[in-house]
Amino acid sequence: MDVKTLSEVIANQGFPIALSILLIFRIDKFMQEIVLAQKEGYRQILENTKEIHSTIISLNQQNREYYSLRFAEVQKELFGIKVELGKIE
Repeated sequence: MDVKTLSEVIANQGFPIALSILLIFRIDKFMQEIVLAQKEGYRQILENTKEIHSTIISLNQQNREYYSLRFAEVQKELFGIKVELGKIE
């Protein structure tokens, strides 16, 4: 095989192979960046979901406390009405 034939083989087959390898590495790097961005997005969603969950739990607790107090006030009021009705009879 002479130098001219060897250089033609390298030019015709080696360049596309080298270009393909280069593109594969670039695509791999790009895919890794996408995966990292996706993981970060999932982490942020999970963090926000936990925050929303804790806020809902806090609001539920506040509602329970409010309605417990309100129920106690209504019971006292009804007891007062019952006492007044008992006095009337």
